[in-house]
Amino acid sequence: MTQDELFKILVAHCKEYGFIFPSSEIYDGLAAVYDYGQMGVELKNNIKQYWWNAMTRLNENIVGIDAAVFMHPSTWVASGHVAAFNDPLIDNRDSKKRYRADVLIEDYLSKIEEKIEKEVAKGRKRFGDAFDEAQFRATNPNVLREKAHYDEVHERYKKAENANDLAEYKQIILDLGIVCPISGTKNWTDVRQFNLMFSTQFGSTGEGANTVYLRPETAQGIFVDYINVQKTGRMKVPFGIAQIGKAFRNEVVARQFIFRMREFEQMEMEFFCKPGTEMEWFAKWKENRMKWHVNLGMGAENYRFHDHEKLAHYANAATDIEFHFPFGFKELEGIHSRTDFDLGNHQQLSGRKLTYFDPETGESYVPYCVETSIGVDRMFLAVLSHSYKQETLENGESRVVLSIPAPLAPVKAAILPLVKKDGLPEVAQEIMNDLKYDFNCQYEDKDSIGKRYRRQDAIGTPYCITVDHDTLVDHCVTVRDRDTMAQERVPIAELKALIDKKVNLNNLLRNL
Repeated sequence: MTQDELFKILVAHCKEYGFIFPSSEIYDGLAAVYDYGQMGVELKNNIKQYWWNAMTRLNENIVGIDAAVFMHPSTWVASGHVAAFNDPLIDNRDSKKRYRADVLIEDYLSKIEEKIEKEVAKGRKRFGDAFDEAQFRATNPNVLREKAHYDEVHERYKKAENANDLAEYKQIILDLGIVCPISGTKNWTDVRQFNLMFSTQFGSTGEGANTVYLRPETAQGIFVDYINVQKTGRMKVPFGIAQIGKAFRNEVVARQFIFRMREFEQMEMEFFCKPGTEMEWFAKWKENRMKWHVNLGMGAENYRFHDHEKLAHYANAATDIEFHFPFGFKELEGIHSRTDFDLGNHQQLSGRKLTYFDPETGESYVPYCVETSIGVDRMFLAVLSHSYKQETLENGESRVVLSIPAPLAPVKAAILPLVKKDGLPEVAQEIMNDLKYDFNCQYEDKDSIGKRYRRQDAIGTPYCITVDHDTLVDHCVTVRDRDTMAQERVPIAELKALIDKKVNLNNLLRNL
């Protein structure tokens, strides 16, 4: 199965089992907007809880807020979004379709990488255990040719990006022979900039209504509330402010399911520190955030850092934590040293004093800031794509299982009476009523026990608890493990401790 095929199957699986639905589907949907179903909202909330507790519980100098979506329009002038929050767009005259010029070039580069990986895969298959990948990459003529082409295009692209050279974007597209996926032609317009913020009218719709923006990021809510939090919380630098909330970007090329959407959710933390110490904190938060990801047990090899070659207007250092999605390594989280850009600009434009007085040194300064920013939806997709597995069993049957990290699983245990008679449903319901106060459980008595196991595998339930006729005699149940499918008899009285040991979110936090 190719990665593209896996991705399509994953999208279908999400809809079939209540994880994600196309928004407004009865009206044929709304492009790049999705709803989280009954299973999806549970997984999403568990991801957010893992992040929130890791930030605010484990760090005594980090607190949380929930800022409004609507903000004063001057906020986005100070932040630079009004002037600089743009994407380079290009149209194909034949198909009338619009594309991001940088994405077209990046897709071309990704195809070169795919060619290289296919050559490496051929070598691995040919030489088996004797395969030396490093030597193969350094000597194979096909790999070297593709790598040289990649480096040439990449260098040219980065120069155009750093210089914001729109004409060069178009020339690269023409020189590479990139065609429109719809029309198949190279009849391109010039490249121009497009601002990504949604605007709306605030107040009366008549004369005097003000234009405001739906926030394109949650960070600015933290910056404008910084002084209130610092004073009311008596916070001492260094300290952080965390927030989880919705953001909105009018993406022209929203694609790859929930990876890039117009309405999405962010988990951001702004860490305020003394000027001159920001690079030390930048390094610490890089290490901290990578540990948070790897702690989920989805394989350290599936994560990597990618340092930015072109820095945003507010940053003096930036890196991404990339995850190996079905469509390759892509950004999952950003870590940026934002200097005093935001607080400094808000102080200047608002006229309000945003300096911090250090009681130990007696000096006043505008703090510098290190930011960690992760998309909830991208994190959701990372967990789902890594967890999805199609397995062939020893008896020749197959199953689909979501091996979601147990503390994040939507349903922690399924209570299954073997049959709907002989007093088994009553005992199963008693167990359900006892466990539901500690865990999100699901009671199910429809279809054969085998079919019920398969449904629970497909939504990632770590434990299935079967009540059978022996339960009435020995007060034990059969507990089936999702990943190993091993079954064991467990006293009903010990169920809570058994489940808690595997699914308690605090067990994850203790490893950080």
